Amino acid sequence: MTLIMLGGAVMGLGLLLGIRLLDRSAPDGAVGLMQLDADRRRFRQEVSLTADRRHQAESLRARRLGGNLRRLLDARGFQLPPAIRADLGVTGRSLEAHLASSLMSGVAGFFVPILVLAPVGVVTGGIPVVVPVWLALVGVAIGLVLPTAQLRTVAADRRRDFRHVVSAFLDLVAMNLAGGRGVPEALSSASGISDGWAFVRIRDTLETARLQGITPWAALGELGEELSIDELRDLSAALALVAEDGAKVRESLTARAVSMRRRELADTEGRAQARSQSMLMAQMLLCVGFLLFLIYPAVARVMGL
Repeated sequence: MTLIMLGGAVMGLGLLLGIRLLDRSAPDGAVGLMQLDADRRRFRQEVSLTADRRHQAESLRARRLGGNLRRLLDARGFQLPPAIRADLGVTGRSLEAHLASSLMSGVAGFFVPILVLAPVGVVTGGIPVVVPVWLALVGVAIGLVLPTAQLRTVAADRRRDFRHVVSAFLDLVAMNLAGGRGVPEALSSASGISDGWAFVRIRDTLETARLQGITPWAALGELGEELSIDELRDLSAALALVAEDGAKVRESLTARAVSMRRRELADTEGRAQARSQSMLMAQMLLCVGFLLFLIYPAVARVMGL
């Protein structure tokens, strides 16, 4: 009877959630304007003008489900933290796909403990109802958090690659400035040197700035805010000084590129040392296990086991 009541409660909760997701009642005026502004900003960030094929590998059904969740959260005034939005921007994933994957992972985390404990309950003759309920709740929590944890790991790697590209981009911009080109021409020429995803993002940003009539350094600053990359924000401020005050920035860009490469080298050495320490701990554990394997027969004979 308890399992039947629990199943009915889960089905009722699912039906209520489905009805709330499918509710397409017209929002109020202020809420509607906020949603329109948010959609416009999101479209401007996600639009691709050249070879950057973001969001094309995502499922259309997942994006629809995530879109319903996003509208539901926006209507309730709930916003994801800026760090998650920055991670989504640098990984090229949409907010809708992330919300859909989090929901599906949470649902899977709810049903996996129940499906695993069901055969155990049949064999052992019964399990207290509290155990699968608590395990299901823990599975929901883990399922909801797991996509975000994976997103942060992937975003950290891609952000590290983007910083490496920015250091090369600074060198290219400085070389073009030394050749007598202006700042916009130097930025455009430097961004067209490669078809890597980071250079494509920079090139798309500069092309979008040209079409929208804003300065390229301001567009690079917005990209740095979107991706949470300080180097792009610093580059935007330095180029703004060139345009406004006529500052000599070529040497500064070269020095920034050198300092970024030194920082990347130090970070790489630190990660290599950390991995060496982890390998050393694994080797020591193997040695301890081997010694226990050798000592156990003698200890068992002495103790009469």
